[in-house]
Amino acid sequence: MRKSVPGQSSDTTVCPTGVPGLDDLLLGGFPRNRLYLLEGHPGAGKTTLALQFLLEGARRGEQGLYITLSESKDELQGVAASHGWSFESISILELSAIEQQLQIESENTFFHPSEVELNRITQILLAEIKRVKPVRIVFDSLSELRLMSETPLRYRRQVLRLKQFFTGKQCTVLVLDDRSCESRDLQVQSLAHGVISMDHSSPDYGVTRRHLNIVKIRGLKYREGFHDFIIQKGGLVIFPRPEVALESNPSIRELFPTGIKTLDALLGGGLHRGTSNMFMGPPGTGKSTLAIKHAAVAASRGERVNLYLFDETLGTLLGRSKALGMDLTPYLAAGNLRIDVVDPAEISPGELTYRIRQAVEKDNVRLVIIDSLNGYMNAMPEERYLNLQLHELLAYLNQKGVLTIMVLAQQGLIGAMQTIVELTYLADTVVLMRYFEAHGAVKQAISVIKKRSGDHERTLREFAIDKQGIHVGEPLRQFHGVLQGVPEYRGSSDAIRPCASLEPAVPSSHASGS
Repeated sequence: MRKSVPGQSSDTTVCPTGVPGLDDLLLGGFPRNRLYLLEGHPGAGKTTLALQFLLEGARRGEQGLYITLSESKDELQGVAASHGWSFESISILELSAIEQQLQIESENTFFHPSEVELNRITQILLAEIKRVKPVRIVFDSLSELRLMSETPLRYRRQVLRLKQFFTGKQCTVLVLDDRSCESRDLQVQSLAHGVISMDHSSPDYGVTRRHLNIVKIRGLKYREGFHDFIIQKGGLVIFPRPEVALESNPSIRELFPTGIKTLDALLGGGLHRGTSNMFMGPPGTGKSTLAIKHAAVAASRGERVNLYLFDETLGTLLGRSKALGMDLTPYLAAGNLRIDVVDPAEISPGELTYRIRQAVEKDNVRLVIIDSLNGYMNAMPEERYLNLQLHELLAYLNQKGVLTIMVLAQQGLIGAMQTIVELTYLADTVVLMRYFEAHGAVKQAISVIKKRSGDHERTLREFAIDKQGIHVGEPLRQFHGVLQGVPEYRGSSDAIRPCASLEPAVPSSHASGS
């Protein structure tokens, strides 16, 4: 057994990768002294991950060796320099150095150089490994070995020979493959102790999306499925999907009242913590303003609130909120409120979920607002994955006791409203907001159509916004057909105004919220 050296990790069973997020997926790292296959098309990030793997070993006092048959030493050092890394503690063996050793020998043989080149290269590689005695090895790449082998049979024999040589050498080997062959080589996957697949795709608009999938790790429980990751200065950052444990004894959900008596009455006392809630309706009905009201109330109580803004600039939001009597600036200065302006072309759903999880776990955020789900959908390269991504996120937040508010804009103004994707089933509470016409004026109405966590009113109330804030009137019992947009008035003339506080009519600049 290899003797320990100063600074070497005392853990003899797990080999941490040093890649943020990957060790979480592997539950600590790779099992040591095994061979692993890292496959992906060019540009997927294989070389960067491999360099991080070796640098983590160097940080732990473990000797590393990078064997490159496809890139030069200068190119590798250039990649390292772009991330601010130093390669001084890592040995590099490149193909050009091997070719120099082969040049003299090939002149003295009666056989064609290609017939003996592969065996000699293999011998030189193994001799270098014996000399350096590395704890971590990166072999880049199998594609070059496949070309030199010329036949599939010889290639598989060489891969098997490498694996047999490493057996008992007390080193963890990461073998790279760029999938240059036309068909996937399942034979190599079967020889490897573990397989990690890396993919990247380019949407019609926006940055490249990257995904990592652990195909197999023998004898190890790991986090399955596809996980988003990015390449930034400093290396790869992987965003593990959230894990949600089923609650056998769910806790009692605490109410979150807004302080608006009529609104809380409509909501059955208020929203419940640990639930997901959706405010939906056409643009301008006050969905975002209602969400901001909850944020301001929570921040005023000293709670941490995170607002993820897709559809509006920060300046516009702050200016509009202040004009409506809800100045958010003091809460931002105190740190109780944080507003993240999200560009859906620059972020993946996995990264957004990771940001939210970090806010909950590290900053103790108690209220999360996503404004809006329409922007969140635009962050998805394929809409069929939206429901699963969102379901995982909401289940995680509910389990953590976080109150979640989502804003969803519907298409249409008066009459039937439509949504791009049906998402109401994901929410515990759905608040519906509508325009309606009455007595020559465009008014707004609010109702609760679903609340799983408790009882709520089945009425519709008039909803208005002015410079004093939000006003919710009495139930619209004198009107019929409000949800259709053009109601029929069935009351007396003195009941035209459902709530005196809504009059006089406010100026148009303050009469609605997005």
